[in-house]
Amino acid sequence: PIPCPARAEEQEQLLRHRPDQPQNPKVLKVAIIGAPNAGKSTLSNQLLGRKVFAVSKKVHTTRCQAQGIVTSEDTQLVILDTPGLTSPLKAKRHKLNESMLKDPWESMKHADIVLVLVDVSDHWTRNSLSQEVLKCLSQFPQIPSVLVLNKVDLVKKKFILLDLVAELTEGIVNGQKLKVRSDTEHNSRSSSRTPKISHISLSEIRAYESHSLQETEKVQEDCSLDSSSGTGSSLISDEVQDPKPCEYKHLKNVKGWPGFQEIFMLAALHGEEVDTLKRYLLMQAKPGPWEFHSGVLTNQSPQEICDNIIREKLLEYLPLEVPYGVHQVTEMWEEGPSGELLIMQNLVVPRKSHMMMLIGRKGKIISKIAQEAGQDLMNAFLCDIRLKLRVEVKS
Repeated sequence: PIPCPARAEEQEQLLRHRPDQPQNPKVLKVAIIGAPNAGKSTLSNQLLGRKVFAVSKKVHTTRCQAQGIVTSEDTQLVILDTPGLTSPLKAKRHKLNESMLKDPWESMKHADIVLVLVDVSDHWTRNSLSQEVLKCLSQFPQIPSVLVLNKVDLVKKKFILLDLVAELTEGIVNGQKLKVRSDTEHNSRSSSRTPKISHISLSEIRAYESHSLQETEKVQEDCSLDSSSGTGSSLISDEVQDPKPCEYKHLKNVKGWPGFQEIFMLAALHGEEVDTLKRYLLMQAKPGPWEFHSGVLTNQSPQEICDNIIREKLLEYLPLEVPYGVHQVTEMWEEGPSGELLIMQNLVVPRKSHMMMLIGRKGKIISKIAQEAGQDLMNAFLCDIRLKLRVEVKS
């Protein structure tokens, strides 16, 4: 995949370029939604083939809506990487910007298809879609939706995945009822050697009942969502308005969504089966003009990519709420004598104790953050990076 420009002027010029589209261009805008830390940015990076979105085990790593662009022959996918869907109460608790509540809804407004990502390794949340995700799907029932079960490599007993499919879809996919056997004895016998699962079709789920699960060889070209399978309808205005709580009373005891047209299972961190999903998305693209030049990988500026990657490391190495209070200030961004990119950034913290945590014993933590962030930036920009980080307490 192409690298990101390291200079802001180059990126701005690319974004201003008229798209070099082919004779019969196709395009698909893909919104990826899900609970915080489901793996949305990891999946986005894998689809792009290069790391341009921050990834961390902590929640709310993605703070604003960003776009990634995949150009393949005559088709362009626009990946809308969004913050995790969260409630106003949790947003207030984590001191999140108002945009983090609105951005996922804005993505849905512009999407041609939506991927609902579920972390199946989380025993506490995997058995039902979050209320925020259900609200989003209910508000936009006309947009085709696909269920993506992520981190399937962490689930040892594969029959659990099929039980999850039944719960998260309410037993209906693409308007047809599923027949998923959930007999404990059957599961215990067949769980030891279940073939690798990537994309599940109706025939595959039924085949599981006879102890054989075959890989999908053909992705359905007909991706129209049967309007009868939706759970509600709404008129979409130019601006998404915050729906009143009473509008979602019918979702209170709902766990799944019967409007999914396809189901995919993958491990985004390792790239397992991501290509299967990518091929499917390319096939769903409709005739239409490209929005971006083929040389564009993301609409983020080099500065934004840098800030997000450094922030990712802060989230990874600092405990609890400490990384959320760090303010980043870039002091230098220039080309060195040998063509390398020189970056210096100040990390401003509210307390001296936070500064000590960030520096670490003998400067080990800050050195590790600088080294890992520098390597990621090198992979994003494909040039040598000299990154210096300085820590100071807010005066």
